[in-house]
Amino acid sequence: MTIITFFALLSGIFWTITYLLILQKSRQDRIIGMPMVALCMNIAWEFIFSFIYPSDGPQLYVNYVWFGFDLIIVRQYLKLNKSAFAEYLPKKLFYPAFCSVLAIGFFNMLFATTELGTKLSSHYTAFEINLIMSVLFVYLLLSADRTQGQSIYIAATKMIGTAFASVMSFLEFPSSPLLNFLYVAIFLCDGAYTVLLYQKLAVQDLRPAQEILPAENQW
Repeated sequence: MTIITFFALLSGIFWTITYLLILQKSRQDRIIGMPMVALCMNIAWEFIFSFIYPSDGPQLYVNYVWFGFDLIIVRQYLKLNKSAFAEYLPKKLFYPAFCSVLAIGFFNMLFATTELGTKLSSHYTAFEINLIMSVLFVYLLLSADRTQGQSIYIAATKMIGTAFASVMSFLEFPSSPLLNFLYVAIFLCDGAYTVLLYQKLAVQDLRPAQEILPAENQW
């Protein structure tokens, strides 16, 4: 096993835990604590690099697992987040908005891969999505009073999984200024989100251990 494969597997493990925690937290709180744009771009990336431009080696099988989890998360999102969406736009726009964002994310990554090639594009688009996701998590936390669907454990495993992915990518592309910027920017945003979420939970008199306790009305 090469060092690059080792870090790829570590990243895959922590991101898989992140997906499982998102599913558990959404079941407990009856809402997905992931912004629509992040979810749509995520599943588009995993579909493209699983079935259209398959990744190399173990990463392909990790992509299959992630895509399967994302399908479940999308199902839960469409079922649970319609009411939260109505705080900003009419409910009748929920499904058109989701499909539009999904299509934009899909074709953006598909055409980027056509121009840049599978290897380079898979790294660039993955970390661009990750940065967008990190920024949106911070925005979501600061713009809403609630913390439902969000968890310190989700924040921590995402940060650790992405850190391992960053090391793996750096070993492959050590001289890329854009990727090096993305690694640092994502880590700073993830760290800020984790600290801000912990502080917000403390204000609400919640503790991280309480986030994984069974709720009374789970479905």
